[in-house]
Amino acid sequence: MQSAMFLAVRHDCSPMDKSPGSGHKSEEKREKMKRTLLKDWKTRLSYFLQNSSTPGKPKTGKKSKQQAFTKPSPEEAQLWSEAFDELLASKYGLAAFRAFLKSEFCEENIEFWLACEDFKKTKSPQKLSSKARKIYTDFIEKEAPKEINIDFQTKTLIAQNIQDATSGCFTTAQKRVYSLMENNSYPRFLESEFYQDLCKKPQIATEPHAT
Repeated sequence: MQSAMFLAVRHDCSPMDKSPGSGHKSEEKREKMKRTLLKDWKTRLSYFLQNSSTPGKPKTGKKSKQQAFTKPSPEEAQLWSEAFDELLASKYGLAAFRAFLKSEFCEENIEFWLACEDFKKTKSPQKLSSKARKIYTDFIEKEAPKEINIDFQTKTLIAQNIQDATSGCFTTAQKRVYSLMENNSYPRFLESEFYQDLCKKPQIATEPHAT
């Protein structure tokens, strides 16, 4: 079922059925698949929000963290379209974008980017080295479980750099993945039904005046 839904939403897929007289039925089928997939990634969004808003350790700022995951107003959601960084800076927006990438079967891109952001904040040389190896085995090496799409030269350079890990080990790869998301997935996210719904202002129902 997932593979079928995947074909329905990818922009570069070939037509599913070109036989005469089947166009209308094929279109209905694709629309049904899109609705099913949209419902699925809305469920994934809820999952991401619940898990992200559950702190691993007790924190005094629990209330503010919960508020950060409140559904944004239409005005706040519209800010995400101004720049990719605006979307990533919003915790709700980031969770929504991750769920969207999940629906497009390319969530490894945002996961790699987030891992790199965490990696750059690491101060301990020991932790830096262990995190570098984990990122390499998770995302970079051949047939890694979440292998990202980068060129062979960059992979080779990373393999050399992690031998003596520094905070800049993955800078080139992170920039390329960021550019890939910004130029491909981000525009499709902004066109998605879920994002368009967030930007819609609620209609205020007016009560008829008594005569």
